[in-house]
Amino acid sequence: MKYALLIYSEPGTYDLPEDERAAVLSEFEALRDEPGYLASAQLQPADMATTVRRDNGQTLTTDGPFADTKEVFGGYYVFDLVNVDAALALAERIPAVRLGGSVEVRPIVEAWS
Repeated sequence: MKYALLIYSEPGTYDLPEDERAAVLSEFEALRDEPGYLASAQLQPADMATTVRRDNGQTLTTDGPFADTKEVFGGYYVFDLVNVDAALALAERIPAVRLGGSVEVRPIVEAWS
């Protein structure tokens, strides 16, 4: 089954001294070498986002994220793994967890033809 590991961190979490930041980045990159790895991406900061929603039949756009939250969605990994326990074990290794953030593990619904 495919799992998305969705990474949430507080803004500024990775504003670390250069050597610490490089070490954290290498931890993120090392996950790409794990069996079952399919894809990953880092997102631009939340203040670069535009949110689209509909209100009273009108489409509205707002600069920045829709909700003002402590943690923001910053990136993801997709893995094809044998079970959720394997996905949780990988999620624990994502540096965001150690640095006060969180990783949401969610099964992916496979598209049908």
